[in-house]
Amino acid sequence: MEDTRDRVCNATDAVCDGLRQIGDFSYAILPRDIAHAVGDLKKAFLNQVRSIVDWELEWIDERVAGGDKIREEWREKCRQNTAGDVPPEAV
Repeated sequence: MEDTRDRVCNATDAVCDGLRQIGDFSYAILPRDIAHAVGDLKKAFLNQVRSIVDWELEWIDERVAGGDKIREEWREKCRQNTAGDVPPEAV
């Protein structure tokens, strides 16, 4: 069992190393200043994507909290309505 696990880890490491080398080659074929500019551009883009995702997560949290507040208001109104709608006792 452990031998199989080692083989999978070795295969995974080989694939990751291959992808890493492809990434290195993609920057190595560019002039140094252009490679750095492209890297900075990609990082800036990903930082903006991260900011958008963070904003969206905060928005979702606020909407869920707002939904909880409205739900509690509805429950309170239902309690008040059912307490006021008690039928008169039969005489």
